[in-house]
Amino acid sequence: MEHTAKWALEGLPSLWSWRASAFADLFSRCVYPWDALTLLDEWLLACLDEEGGGVIQSALPEGVHLEGPVHIGRDCRIEPGVFLRGPAWIDDGCELRSGCYLRGSVLAGAGCVLGHASEFKHCILLEHAQAPHFDYVGDSVLGAGAHVGAGVVLSNYRLDGKPVAIHLPQAEGQVLRIETGLPKFGALLGDHCEVGCNTVLNPGTILGERSTVLPLALVSGVWRAGSRIMPTSPLLPGTRAQS
Repeated sequence: MEHTAKWALEGLPSLWSWRASAFADLFSRCVYPWDALTLLDEWLLACLDEEGGGVIQSALPEGVHLEGPVHIGRDCRIEPGVFLRGPAWIDDGCELRSGCYLRGSVLAGAGCVLGHASEFKHCILLEHAQAPHFDYVGDSVLGAGAHVGAGVVLSNYRLDGKPVAIHLPQAEGQVLRIETGLPKFGALLGDHCEVGCNTVLNPGTILGERSTVLPLALVSGVWRAGSRIMPTSPLLPGTRAQS
C-alpha cells in the first residue's frame, strides 16, 4: 500500500491506497490525511449537485426515511428502518441494515456494510469497509476492507472540548505535535484494519494499514502498519495519548 508523498511525515504510517478508490479526487486535495474530513462536506455537495441533488438507483422498502440530498447507487440492499439524512453518497452494492442511522455527510464506497443499530456521522468508508453491528463512526475514515466488530466506538470529541492534536513518534524518542484544528476528529483506520468487539478508539487515533485491535481495547495515539494491539498494549515508543 502506498504512503503518498503528500503526507509522508516521519511517524505517520501507511494508510490507504486511495488512488484506486472512486473518491481519489477528494484525497488528492489533502495535505494531511485528516484533511479529507475537513473537505468532505464541500466535496459531497458538489458531487450531489452535479446529478441534480441525488439519484436513487436501488429499491427502497417501506420504512426507510430519506432526508436531504442523497445518492444511492445500484444493487444496494436497504432494509426497513434505515434513517438516512443527506448529504450522503452511498455507492453501488452497499448494504444498509435495519436501524442504521446516517446523520449526514456520509460517504460510503462500493460494497460497504453500514450495520444494524450503528450510527454514522461525517465519515468516509472506503470500498468494502464494514461496521455491521452497534457501532459509532463519527468524524472518521475507514480504509478499504476495514472492519470494526460489534460495539466499537470511534470517539470523536475530547472531554475538555479542545481541538484534537496528533502526536507522531520521531527519531530518538521525540514527538512531533500537529494541531489538526478539528474540534471533532475520531479515528483513521488504514486499509484492511480489524478492530475487535467493544473497543474504544480515542479521538485522533491512527491505525496503519492491516493493523489488528483485539476486543475490549482502549486505544490512543499513532500505530505503525501491521500493529497488533492488545487491550493492555503500551503505546508505540514516542507516542502518547492525546493531551
